[in-house]
Amino acid sequence: MKLGILTSGGDCQALNATMRALVLTLDQKIKNLEIIGFLDGYKGLMYGQYKEMSVDDFKDILNAGGTILGSSRCPFKKMRVIENGFDKVAAMKKIYKDLKLDCLAVLGGNGSLKSANMLYEEGLNVIGLPKTIDNDTWGTDYTFGFQSAIDIASTYLEQIKTTAASHSRLFVVEIMGHKVGHICLHAGIASGADMILLPEIPYDIKAMAEFIRKKQEAGQKYFVIACAEGALSVDEAMLSKKQYKRVVAAREGKSVAFDIADQLKKLVDMETRVSCCGHVQRGGTPCAYDKLMATRFGVEGAKLIMNKDFGKLPVLRGNEVISIPLIETAGFLKYVDAHGELVEMARSLGVSFGNKI
Repeated sequence: MKLGILTSGGDCQALNATMRALVLTLDQKIKNLEIIGFLDGYKGLMYGQYKEMSVDDFKDILNAGGTILGSSRCPFKKMRVIENGFDKVAAMKKIYKDLKLDCLAVLGGNGSLKSANMLYEEGLNVIGLPKTIDNDTWGTDYTFGFQSAIDIASTYLEQIKTTAASHSRLFVVEIMGHKVGHICLHAGIASGADMILLPEIPYDIKAMAEFIRKKQEAGQKYFVIACAEGALSVDEAMLSKKQYKRVVAAREGKSVAFDIADQLKKLVDMETRVSCCGHVQRGGTPCAYDKLMATRFGVEGAKLIMNKDFGKLPVLRGNEVISIPLIETAGFLKYVDAHGELVEMARSLGVSFGNKI
């Protein structure tokens, strides 16, 4: 068997652990396993940039963060766009066939899996593996990398809390989550944040200020706001996509957290700071849970390949790892339920989501 592997999109913890489980499982069952590792995601498949690998290359990478293959972002909407005469889809199909691959394993999130499904529909043998710190892949309860990101973000928020308390300050802390707020929600709850701002629940700056003033009157001296990078106001939520993009562009690279902090400075009497957790949420050694889940997904992926059950994605449903067709997940996002159990639980603890209830 000749297997191709690539890691696509934003990096995250446990990419290496997943590849390890996939390869080691196949090696137990298949003689003469050949492995082609494509470099830097789909770019490697497009331009024939790859390396021949052995099983030994995967044995000791369980704890390694990032990806030994490298990654890149290749938006799905540009996949079929011919640029300077270069047909990306045709090039990927040619490389796959020239290398005489039996299967391609794609480790990626929503856009990457959409491209994987496209290649499957083009006639290639493809499976996906659900990677993203955002946990926003439709059809699975979990994506590897999520718990590691939560651990880092919640620790960051907890550490901000000590300096906020020491100086009686208000901190607006940016947490990753451009379109969905799963990391911010989980990390905010786990760290005891006073307020959690999510893309799925538009905030009202006046309601936020009122919440803070009431807490101040009750004796609270400091505040920590966990703010997803894609948080938006009630007014911004009414804009068209094009109008909203203009609002974001006008920030000139600054986070929405700065906008919120600037507005709060005018409405509450409190020294206010902004802090950004940033890309450390993607980095470092995966936590034990992610290593376990990555291993479970990798083993299930290997079973799909051995059974020639292509066009599928291993997913977690409850406590069971099963597989679903790529077409069922490709291009769909799993959003935070604004009225779900976690949000309502946080509200019952007195956490604000920045809106009027």
